[in-house]
Amino acid sequence: MTASEAPDAAQTRARSYTVLAAPGRAESILEVRRSEFLGYAARVETEAQAREHIEAVRKAHRDARHVCTAFVLGADREVQRSSDDGEPAGTAGIPMLQALLAHRAPGDDAGEEPERADLSDVCVAVVRYFGGIKLGAGGLVRAYTEAVVSTLDAAPLARRSRLRRGALALPHAEAGRLENELRAEGYTVLGADYGAEGAVLRLAVEDRGETLERAELRIASLTSGQRELEWGGTDWIDLPLG
Repeated sequence: MTASEAPDAAQTRARSYTVLAAPGRAESILEVRRSEFLGYAARVETEAQAREHIEAVRKAHRDARHVCTAFVLGADREVQRSSDDGEPAGTAGIPMLQALLAHRAPGDDAGEEPERADLSDVCVAVVRYFGGIKLGAGGLVRAYTEAVVSTLDAAPLARRSRLRRGALALPHAEAGRLENELRAEGYTVLGADYGAEGAVLRLAVEDRGETLERAELRIASLTSGQRELEWGGTDWIDLPLG
């Protein structure tokens, strides 16, 4: 799991969205009528990072005629960019962007969470090596779309959730038991810090009033009312899908 400081997290409409999980990269190769389409996806969080990824792909394929791109940024997917890079207008960048926006993360194992089309913080560059046979506008749209789909299908995914951090101070003798019980009940335990005077369990809980209250009540129950959570700030934290 990874986390990043997000002072503006509470300003977003979305409470969670799908991202590429570590290592945050994926590749694919597609051949269509002798043309090769090489897809490269990367997790990015700013336009600058997206353009760095695009430039790195360009440098690795200096002899390619086209490096078409699309990227989506932000919890609310407010930043969306695409480029045809010399292909006929509308045959590469826009279809690639639409494929990004339509990509659906799988639901959880129990089937309680439906598939979601909410992938963001991702940039895909598709390199085309022309094979001598023209594909036509429709063929290009299909090829660039399939290249993005294939690349994303190869990508590990995670759920980036807006969570409130909590700290629970405990004696050493209680820390292990509480950590095991909380994990078994589905709570996100970020880790534990052990010092000379005791331990501190670090938790992350969905940033909703009723969820925070439920966590407080559960801690009180598990510790017979002797311990309580100290709430910190709200961060975006990556969690495994399902």
